[in-house]
Amino acid sequence: MNKVIKGSLAVVMVATMSSCHIYQKYETPTTTPLTSEYAEAREAEVDSTALGNLSWQEVFTDPLLVSYINQALENNVDLANACLNVEAAQARVMGAKLAYLPSVALIPNGAGAKYGSYDMSWSYQLPAQVSWEVDLFGKLLNNKRSAQVNLLRTEAYAQAARSQIIAAVASTYYTLGAVNRQLELSRNTSALWLETVNTMRNLKEAGRTTELGVKQAEANYHNILASITDLEATVVQLNNTMSLLLNVMPQQWEVNAYRDLEVPASAAAGVQMSMLAARPDVYAAEMSLASAYYATNSARAAFYPSLTITANGGFTNVLGSMISNPGDWFVQLAGSLVAPLFSRGQNLANLRVAKAQQQTALNTFEYTLLNAAAEVSNALTVYDKSIAKAEYLTLQVQDLTQAVDMVQDLFTYSTGSVDYLQVITAQQSLLGAQISLIDCNRARDLAVINLYQALGGGR
Repeated sequence: MNKVIKGSLAVVMVATMSSCHIYQKYETPTTTPLTSEYAEAREAEVDSTALGNLSWQEVFTDPLLVSYINQALENNVDLANACLNVEAAQARVMGAKLAYLPSVALIPNGAGAKYGSYDMSWSYQLPAQVSWEVDLFGKLLNNKRSAQVNLLRTEAYAQAARSQIIAAVASTYYTLGAVNRQLELSRNTSALWLETVNTMRNLKEAGRTTELGVKQAEANYHNILASITDLEATVVQLNNTMSLLLNVMPQQWEVNAYRDLEVPASAAAGVQMSMLAARPDVYAAEMSLASAYYATNSARAAFYPSLTITANGGFTNVLGSMISNPGDWFVQLAGSLVAPLFSRGQNLANLRVAKAQQQTALNTFEYTLLNAAAEVSNALTVYDKSIAKAEYLTLQVQDLTQAVDMVQDLFTYSTGSVDYLQVITAQQSLLGAQISLIDCNRARDLAVINLYQALGGGR
């Protein structure tokens, strides 16, 4: 008997030694230059002054916008669902930890029997059953670690949702301000163009222009009135978007139309891997890789036996083949070692599937990292080019403003030196340049917002 026990222990020890790799914790892969650089960035000291590490209150300082963001963070349905997913993941982690503890069940039962003329005999048991699976080969360990990284992944998704909501509210706010500015500009310009129409009519009566000139001026005026209707519709749509983000019924939202986003000095910094490593979607992709890694370990652990110890104890009146009243206490102990014999093929298939899914998760992680770098680079480029473009557009607006004044004076006071087409063309060019300048400033603001989100801002 001792030889059998020693032999069994030897088998268990050999299996344990050969399966030691299934106990290893996940580590960020360094198999490629990209992942190696990412692993180094994860270990580097966090720069608290970087744009992505600033709190959203430090980036968005407009009091109205701050109040809208706070309301969105309190009421937004997507963020609420993300927080509920975090709670569910926390519960799964707790369940995985409790799997290490023995399970206890109370199973009371009773029965009665009567044979012929004999009296009814009653039997009963009041047992408690305790079962404990000994985690020899890391099955429970890998399940617990998988639940833990899934919790981290869910938290990262919640942070990504939070960052997206902050950016969406800010983008809608500044876009609404820009459209309101364009609408005010167009309405003021329409009033000036109406004066041009009236001037053309007076000049026609004085014989200094023709009916064609009047019609051209009227067409120009009607064109801007048509563009105003488009801007008014856009304002309504943006107000509805803001209402949805704040989870309220559609309404009009007040904005500071002439207050541009004050850009933090760190916004102009280059793309660094430490910035990308802090993005919640990148971290979530890595945690998906970690979960796939532990799933592969679990698939490997399926090749090894499982050891379960059970104990039953309680009070019963069934003692052997007889019923005794009163009853007595009883205790039973048992252990079982279950080793897979005929499921090796299925286990091999499961292991191949797990390895393939782990490689897929690695590919997705690397692509997410590359996509993050592209998004940050795009936002930085738009930001830089918008600043340069705004300088040129400002000069263009100044030049065209002077040109409109000069051509109107020449048309009004210098007979024959300019015609009505030059007046209309100058007015249209000025309006187009003014609207382009507003769009450019809006693009700069949105580039900063996109950059802040691309760097995982709002943590």
